[in-house]
Amino acid sequence: MANTHLRFTPARPNPSLRRSLLPLSTMSPSSATKSDDVDLPSSSLEILGARRSLLSRFVSLQTPYKPFPVLAWNRHIETIFASFYRSLPVVKLRRECLRTKDDGAVALDWVSGDETQIPFDSPVLILLPGLTGGSGDTYVRHMLLRARNKGWRVVVFNSRGCADSPVTMPKFYSASFTDDLCEVVSHVSTRYPKSKLYAVGWSLGANILVRYLGQESHNCVLSGAVSLCNPFNLPIADEDFHKGFNNIYDLALARSLCKIFKKHALLFEGIGGEYNIPMAANARSVRDFDEGLTRVTFGFKSVDDYYYNSSSSRSIKDVSIPLLCIQAENDPIAPSRGIPRQDIEENPNCLLIVTPQGGHLGWVAGHAAPFGCPWTDPVVMEFLEHLHNQGDEKTRSAEYHSDELCGINQSSDSSIIVHIQ
Repeated sequence: MANTHLRFTPARPNPSLRRSLLPLSTMSPSSATKSDDVDLPSSSLEILGARRSLLSRFVSLQTPYKPFPVLAWNRHIETIFASFYRSLPVVKLRRECLRTKDDGAVALDWVSGDETQIPFDSPVLILLPGLTGGSGDTYVRHMLLRARNKGWRVVVFNSRGCADSPVTMPKFYSASFTDDLCEVVSHVSTRYPKSKLYAVGWSLGANILVRYLGQESHNCVLSGAVSLCNPFNLPIADEDFHKGFNNIYDLALARSLCKIFKKHALLFEGIGGEYNIPMAANARSVRDFDEGLTRVTFGFKSVDDYYYNSSSSRSIKDVSIPLLCIQAENDPIAPSRGIPRQDIEENPNCLLIVTPQGGHLGWVAGHAAPFGCPWTDPVVMEFLEHLHNQGDEKTRSAEYHSDELCGINQSSDSSIIVHIQ
């Protein structure tokens, strides 16, 4: 799942020049690596990061983390319940198909009517679903609705082939293929040049998002991001995928991949090289699909090479915008031992919350449980609003000082022209 196109990556910037959750005036050598103490009722949460103290202001974290009884005693029950029985909010979407530079295509789903109902400069939230997921998934719809109700403009980025996104060439997507996301972010920022952009990714979408943040460290257009249920270390995730009940998830995801592939099989007819089309078309595991198709498409010599070089755990150290990562300790698909805790703690821009339960894309807890939104949604929205409001305060302050400076210069000498950038 990696990008075969060569991309220039400049040297890593000095940490003091990075955008951070902390104002630069309060940064100290120790604050970049040592977390502040935080007093929360949810003492069962594992919290790491240079600015964990800001979580004490979040209303959503003022009550203890309480998983819904009966469901949360087993990680598989919670995962499956959330997948099949969580409510699906009804939202009318307007689809936009975006042609990519390599002649591929992705589908962007916007909330219908928002182009006229929401102010042009409102913040924009880009949502990245998990493997084979899209705008029809329950966890995506709940997040979309919550952000929309807060006055945010929301768009779901459906990867090639997902949610009936068109496939126009023999190439799908992968764990670290960030070219499509780069083009989506550029497209959205061009359409709404006065808006601040944010992103939320789940599972494989989270891995792609964090890879993008590390890759675009110097030029990232986003003002903040959230990663949920990120597998982070793909070799570890792959190892656990073949243990016990996890084989059921592996088979289910493989079937979903095969279904997408078979819809567009004609595009791959007669393709040569190392491709093993029969293996991909009849895959019984995600690894088989990646061996037959994905790793060949994106230029890897083996599946293990692909997983190692596509792991977003390798990108955390280069993230230069505020990033919140939320994981579940008992996640069967994104193992806790794969979380890059040290790199998260050493990067002043990153913050980690690990819940004791939650399964994968479950989090059946909180006031909306068991059929409503995941426990994470209010936390995610408070984090994003905090970033956005903090940014607005800085902008207003800069504008005030600029106006004040202009006034002083004009009154003291009308012949002086001051250009403020």
